[in-house]
Amino acid sequence: MGWLAVDHLVSRLGLGEPQSKFRGEFWKSNNILFLKPLTYMNLSGFAVRDAYDFYKLEPENILIIYDDLALPFGKLRLRASGSAGGHNGLASIIGALNTLNIPRLRIGLGGNPEHIDMKDRVLGHLNNEERGALPEILDKVEQAVNAWLELDIQKAMSAVN
Repeated sequence: MGWLAVDHLVSRLGLGEPQSKFRGEFWKSNNILFLKPLTYMNLSGFAVRDAYDFYKLEPENILIIYDDLALPFGKLRLRASGSAGGHNGLASIIGALNTLNIPRLRIGLGGNPEHIDMKDRVLGHLNNEERGALPEILDKVEQAVNAWLELDIQKAMSAVN
């Protein structure tokens, strides 16, 4: 879902094809950077750290967008900080940046993690109903990212959550 969200955002901005940079696919528009790590998910912190160091970023100026099985399908949650909550990609990023204070936007994948194969759900395909709902969800992701960019984190969280 994170990759779909980035694809949607860069498409809306008309950014075209990515550069191969920072161990991933990379786009830059004005003061906004987009990165889709091409490492294994549980090593994505290396890609984020490369861009973080190159651009001398602060953790609070990074927004990680990723899927979450614990949220109902399509539900969004914006947070300013917190633990990885069992998400290996986020754990890698937290470890690479050595802080829990990294804003994140979780996109619900739904399902009950105790009764499904998490790998199959995360890496699998969406069913027809989910694919039909995807454009609306991605529009909401775009609105959430814009709120994060334009508002302070607490107001953005209120708007999104």
